[in-house]
Amino acid sequence: MEEAVNEKDAHHMDRKLLIDSLQNEDMEKFRDEFLDLHPYDQASFFKELDEETRERIYHYLSPEEMATLFENLEMGDDNYQDVLAEMTPNYAAEMISKMYVDDAVDVLNELEKDQVVSYLTIMDEEAAQEIKELLHYEEYTAGSIMTTDFISISANQTVRSAMYILKNEAPKAETIYYIYVLDDEKRLAGVISLRDLIVNDDDTMISEITNDRIVSVSVGDDQEEVARKIKDYNFLALPVVDFQNHLLGIITVDDVMDVMAEEASDDYSKLAAVSDMDTIDRSPLSAAKKRLPWLIILLYLGMGTASLAARFEATLEKAAILGAFITLIAGMAGNTGTQALAVVVRGIATGDLEKESRLKLILREAGTGLITGTICGILVTITIFIWKGNIFLGILVGISIFCTLIIATLAGAIIPLAMHKFKIDPAVASGPFITTINDIISILIYFSIANLFMNFLPK
Repeated sequence: MEEAVNEKDAHHMDRKLLIDSLQNEDMEKFRDEFLDLHPYDQASFFKELDEETRERIYHYLSPEEMATLFENLEMGDDNYQDVLAEMTPNYAAEMISKMYVDDAVDVLNELEKDQVVSYLTIMDEEAAQEIKELLHYEEYTAGSIMTTDFISISANQTVRSAMYILKNEAPKAETIYYIYVLDDEKRLAGVISLRDLIVNDDDTMISEITNDRIVSVSVGDDQEEVARKIKDYNFLALPVVDFQNHLLGIITVDDVMDVMAEEASDDYSKLAAVSDMDTIDRSPLSAAKKRLPWLIILLYLGMGTASLAARFEATLEKAAILGAFITLIAGMAGNTGTQALAVVVRGIATGDLEKESRLKLILREAGTGLITGTICGILVTITIFIWKGNIFLGILVGISIFCTLIIATLAGAIIPLAMHKFKIDPAVASGPFITTINDIISILIYFSIANLFMNFLPK
């Protein structure tokens, strides 16, 4: 068995043979080798090729074979347009029509509207109609990621007739592990598994084995909520219904994995104050375009911090030693604020926040800030007294740390909660944003307290 696995791994990695067969125009050898690969490996190999070599592949593979590859191809927006432009319009349109509907919609959503219309006009009318039905759903909703390639049966039929339907529709269905039972008005009445069909007698009525305790999602539900529900219930697929409970489509676990990766990338991008990190930018200009908006906002917030510090120049002139601890206090505020932000954003993303009241969370973070502020305040007071020999300077910095950590922790918790309440992605409250806000707060606290201790500080 181990030898067989190793042979298969080596087979997967035989790129030289594939490239040689392309260069030698040996179509038969290429097809034998290439079509034996897993679609993911096909897509990985395809992405490495230059345009001239890829154009040869379009002549060697049918649109249906290319569709399987394309379903596993992960590329940026511009890359999809470039690759499709390499194909003839008829070939590209037929290829898209052979893809699972949800995957076809994902590809078309990356194109310009005139390109979408062009491909839909060329392709088979039935396939175009199925794709159009999904294209109009709002992005990032259940409707936008569902597929209509599912199997449904009626409750008033037998297992034998259901198996007949299953065998006929299985080749074009995205999954056959769940079969959905509809009533006479096409509303979702229940679900049965493939196992249910196999273990029951042929003459058993579907209504007798149907599970009517259905977990479904609405077509307008957010894709994150869909992903969370599939994760919680360990489903392989989830039905999507409208407000009258008509079955519109299903969302499979592989689509949810894509959603989770997309959402994680999106949240990380925002926490890093970058608009898009899905792909590695090919040029410094495109990278700068994505980073500049947040950097400009943070630049002006930083200027506000500098302006605030300038208002306390007189205080600094009287006690220059105060300048040594500005970065310490601002840095501690930024760190604790980012920690609280990460906890809250993760709680919102995983759904844990729904199980815990917002007030309870805020009180918990306030308690955390109180404890961390007290311990850090005491430690810094003792350290500065030993270091500088002035207990009042130590107390000043210690109290500043104490107050700053409490307020910064609360800010890190409250800001994303407020954004979530107003339907704004809480990840927008990015680390750099929270850090800059807390810089302003910490400097204000520090110098306000410093004015009270001015007579006890070294000049």
